[in-house]
Amino acid sequence: MIKFIRFLYRVTFRLLAAVGALFVLATLTPIDYWWATALLGNWNEPPGDVLIVLGGSTIDHGIIGGSSYGRGVCAALYYRQEHYRQIVLSGGPPGSSSAALALRQFLVGQGVPDQVIHLEDASTTTRENALYTAELLKNTPGRKLLLTSDYHMYRAARSFERAGLEVVTLPFPDVRKRVNSWRGRWPAFLDLVEETLKIGYYSARGWI
Repeated sequence: MIKFIRFLYRVTFRLLAAVGALFVLATLTPIDYWWATALLGNWNEPPGDVLIVLGGSTIDHGIIGGSSYGRGVCAALYYRQEHYRQIVLSGGPPGSSSAALALRQFLVGQGVPDQVIHLEDASTTTRENALYTAELLKNTPGRKLLLTSDYHMYRAARSFERAGLEVVTLPFPDVRKRVNSWRGRWPAFLDLVEETLKIGYYSARGWI
């Protein structure tokens, strides 16, 4: 029993030391910025015809969450500059709490005409975002722009490519903004770790 307690102590100590080292790394170095930059790909602000915005988080009762808010702000600003013929908001789950519906309500409140907005609110994963949006736009001409968070762009753009829909990347600097405050660096680091694991899973499944 004593040997087991000592073993458990050593494992716990090493685990806590590793977590502490990662916390220091994420908080005191620009690793989050570098990592997000590597995932966002090309930074484009080109003109286009159709803007595709991927929904992010929502709060209870379909209220827009942090990542969705950032993407929505960018979408509203880009619309004022370009006046896209169509904006597709993608993200479920279906119903009043969908990310797409929350984004729609936000964009309309920012002056985007409701008639240019189209919802894809059946998807619950990035792969489904790509598949269902590609089906929705299969007969729609013009250049398609994809807007999502910087750290999410690598997986999202390749998912759309695999779904057969050619898009131009238009990343929102999500992590690259959060790292301006040291308080945001550790949560951003965890988001990057999670996203990298998802990239590995999508690669293994042949989805990107």
